[in-house]
Amino acid sequence: MSRMPGLDLLRAIAIVWVMLFHSYIVGGIGERFALLESYGWIGVDLFFVLSGYLIGSQLLKPLSRGEPLAFGNFYLRRSLRVLPAYLVVLALYFSVPGFREADGIQPLWQFLTYTVNLLIDYQHNKAFSHVWSLCVEEHFYLLFPLLACWLMRRPSLAKFIGICVATVLAGMAIRGYVWLHELAPAQNTAEFGQRFIEGIYYPTYTRLDGLLAGVVLAAIQAFRPAWWRQMQERANRVLLPAGLLITALAMWLFRDRVGLLPSVIGYPLLSAGLALLVAAATGAQGWLGRLRIPGVEWLALTSYSLYLIHKAMFHLVETTLPPRLLEQGVLTFAIYAVAALLGGALLYYGAERPFLRLREQLRHRKAVPVMAEEIAASAQIP
Repeated sequence: MSRMPGLDLLRAIAIVWVMLFHSYIVGGIGERFALLESYGWIGVDLFFVLSGYLIGSQLLKPLSRGEPLAFGNFYLRRSLRVLPAYLVVLALYFSVPGFREADGIQPLWQFLTYTVNLLIDYQHNKAFSHVWSLCVEEHFYLLFPLLACWLMRRPSLAKFIGICVATVLAGMAIRGYVWLHELAPAQNTAEFGQRFIEGIYYPTYTRLDGLLAGVVLAAIQAFRPAWWRQMQERANRVLLPAGLLITALAMWLFRDRVGLLPSVIGYPLLSAGLALLVAAATGAQGWLGRLRIPGVEWLALTSYSLYLIHKAMFHLVETTLPPRLLEQGVLTFAIYAVAALLGGALLYYGAERPFLRLREQLRHRKAVPVMAEEIAASAQIP
């Protein structure tokens, strides 16, 4: 079964955008990239939508056919996907202090239990803090299969819509409450940014919008195939332009990224726009789904390894090369980019890929059929 080039393209865009954003740890990469750099955090939200759609498709399609979920197989495959590269990088962070992009780091047990995003002291422990999004994904992997099975006991469109609406409204209410009671009193103080990160940006219960948007796409595809076909037929005329427009509107709203209004309504709006782009990229009918660019598939395949290691590679470059060499504009950009890609490649081929092959060997032994969405999910960022 062939890959899905449209989703590969979006995943490649997401990881490059995230790496541009994190270049702030080395002082940025120049004024010409300032706009892209400042909005690079949106790449994480795009990953959330992709994960919601791809994992949702894996789980909901069998349920739509009346098949039971193989929980053990799902969790084993997710573990083989996530753990090897993650544990390698984690070992480097804790055994080689010079590998860290910041001095302080949360306790090891929080990384092993995926609770960093809920317990982090961001002011003092910024090293490997980008693992917060992996924590959100892991919580999703753990809980969504259980929720999906519960919903299928008595399937109901009204119940599904009700849960979706309640999830969005709850996220808005929590972010609004935290902003008014935690952030507002700290405005114009040094603590404001830390409270935003710890109270609004990192916690799982405030960042479910993207995952939910992806799951909604997967549910439409699995349970309302006629609706899905109509959407795919309108990929170029409706989905792509609407997705770009709504995403642009959300970006305009996020000009003040830490403000009350974007904190409350910005994330569901952004997730809706990104979900339309993902929908437009899933089929061959749309322009986005047919577009093939050299190098994109490789970036998509290595995106998880790049995500894990790029901050440390930026730091190693900054501390190794002479400062004069790092003041050369385009050359500086090229040095950081090559270092990040090299680190990601070493991690992918040395740790991630062998276990992906093992996972496929186990699948073949059990003769479990694989879907296009599962092939695409093998390259996603957890």
